[in-house]
Amino acid sequence: MTLLAAATNESLADLSNKLVYASMAVYMLAFFAHITEWVFGSRSKVGRTAAALTPAAAAAAGAAPAVQVRTKGGGTAVLDRPKVVTRSASGVRDVPDGPGAAGGTEKGDLYGRIAVSLTVLGFLIEASGVVSRALSVERAPWGNMYEFNLTFSTVAVGAYLLLLALKKNVRWLGLILVTSVLLDLGIATTWLYTASDQLVPALHSYWLWIHVSTAIFCGAVFYIGAAGAVLYLFRDSYESHLEAGKTPGRFRTSVLERMPSAATLDKFSYRINAAVFPLWTFTIVAGAIWAGDAWGRYWGWDPKEVWSFVTWVAYACYLHARATAGWKGRKAAYLALFAFACWIWNYYGVNILLSGKHSYAGV
Repeated sequence: MTLLAAATNESLADLSNKLVYASMAVYMLAFFAHITEWVFGSRSKVGRTAAALTPAAAAAAGAAPAVQVRTKGGGTAVLDRPKVVTRSASGVRDVPDGPGAAGGTEKGDLYGRIAVSLTVLGFLIEASGVVSRALSVERAPWGNMYEFNLTFSTVAVGAYLLLLALKKNVRWLGLILVTSVLLDLGIATTWLYTASDQLVPALHSYWLWIHVSTAIFCGAVFYIGAAGAVLYLFRDSYESHLEAGKTPGRFRTSVLERMPSAATLDKFSYRINAAVFPLWTFTIVAGAIWAGDAWGRYWGWDPKEVWSFVTWVAYACYLHARATAGWKGRKAAYLALFAFACWIWNYYGVNILLSGKHSYAGV
């Protein structure tokens, strides 16, 4: 019976590996579909027209006008009106959101929908790989960095798809997300792979499900917030160039004119980070309670504990600064990226380069 169970677990582990590689192949197809969406959008006169709408024109019309385009058959087709959102807060430019990666074109939108569909398929396959891994080891699949990476990328994609399902304007994040997920899975399968194995006794606790799952979720959502902050910096620079009467390069214009406005990206990043910060606080508290059960002390200044706290302080400073006059915009974005860099160091740097009580998980 034991041999049969071992053979079954080995088969499940092999299935998990195959599913992970299959998800990478599907994500690669999604990557090319996202690229195609941006390319077709950049060549569209409709996309350039939609992006050139001014707040004054939008206000005069009440909404962006519908656009007619010629089809191959000689007829015409009416595209949906590009959604124009203006921001009028004090100290913020009144700039409309761009029309998105598809640029308002039918063909670009088609490739965008294909990209999202492939992303959904890749997510389902990767999630199946995580579940198979859990069944093969008969525990939570978060016992080492390989398993953590798999779950991290799965949760990040799941959060992105959830935002899409809630009708949030986040399709612009698709290309960046899929690219980083491919990088994450490449690192996991190439350098961090660890064969299925059981945990050390200290990790056999229900706190593994609570503490580590929340840490993974927080990291995945913090990543989405960091991506928004990076894009904010690019878009803000682009808007500053236009405001100064300068002419950005053709490639830069083609991409950034279709992104949401800097004000929208700034608010998006802030809301994402603010929403998940309380859960990160709970993650640290849950870890301390688990440490008390496992090691007889709640806090011992272990490297992982120290950098978890440093990350908490960095995000707390960001949220405070973002809500304080004079610290919105670029300064706050830099602080948000510094906070996420602390999280990344806490995961990769501390786990690989430093030793402590958390080191028994290996890579």
